[in-house]
Amino acid sequence: MGGRVVVVGSFNVDHVWSAASLPLPGQTLSGAYRSGPGGKGFNQAIAAVRAGAETAFVCALGDDDGARLARTLAQADGLHLHALTAAAPTGTAGIFVDAEGRNSIVIGPGANAALGADCVSDASVWNEVAVTVTQLETPAEAALAAFAQARAHAALTLLNPAPANARVPQALWPLTDLATPNETEFAAQLAALGVEVDAAAVATLDDDTLHALCRRLLPHGTVVVTLGAAGVFVSHADPRRYADEAGAYRLAAAPVSAVDTTGAGDAFNGALAASLARVPARPLREHALFAVRYAGLSTERAGAAAAMPRADDVVARFGA
Repeated sequence: MGGRVVVVGSFNVDHVWSAASLPLPGQTLSGAYRSGPGGKGFNQAIAAVRAGAETAFVCALGDDDGARLARTLAQADGLHLHALTAAAPTGTAGIFVDAEGRNSIVIGPGANAALGADCVSDASVWNEVAVTVTQLETPAEAALAAFAQARAHAALTLLNPAPANARVPQALWPLTDLATPNETEFAAQLAALGVEVDAAAVATLDDDTLHALCRRLLPHGTVVVTLGAAGVFVSHADPRRYADEAGAYRLAAAPVSAVDTTGAGDAFNGALAASLARVPARPLREHALFAVRYAGLSTERAGAAAAMPRADDVVARFGA
């Protein structure tokens, strides 16, 4: 019997400009504009619920149109929203997307900065929790409190150490079962340990080297490095914990026609959490393969949370 996913993190209203190329300093470009919901926490929560897991989302919102948007969308998807109403406005993000689907993002935290440890204390959040997910677009105190609650409820903890410039508190790593950095986040977290790695070269490293670096980052747990078009790399401290045979392996990216990679990493994290929560006995390889396919499909539509597919979409495209 599976359990539920709890995501603790950010909600933003995304303002997105699409142009042929990303703007250079001092450059003015002409392009298309759209607005919609986002924030790493909300993206991952929507991905988890659409991927088939009962999901709760703990966040902080303002008292404004952005907050009303969050509540309306959560209700429409059956997402259990547990939101602090903060004095600051709801968070925002400015996103630029080029013709190849690459993006650059500037975030205004707003209410997200008010999410503290006390916001995760509601006992109803933790009923039948199986997997807890957090990132670092909100204060680290909330992440630490969330993982402490997860430990108390024997839930798996999944840390997405994003954005890349976020400082992960040292106390958070021992509470982390799985870490899911992309190449830039992976290099940044290793740099904090005094290990220099070129983010652009991570996908080209041989498996033994990459496995050793993952063991340095999270010696006791599992690291899943998302590599964009190169797929993912999985590194276990103990593969038997997740019914895997190999200690380290790669999975190829799904064959898709990407138009917007915004939120693809969040799609992967939400889908991975949902799969782990729904059928925990499956090998991690199967969970990760589902998440790779899910994330790939998310790039075929513009937007972040709005682009998240459903589990049935993955089955229809790729089979069981």
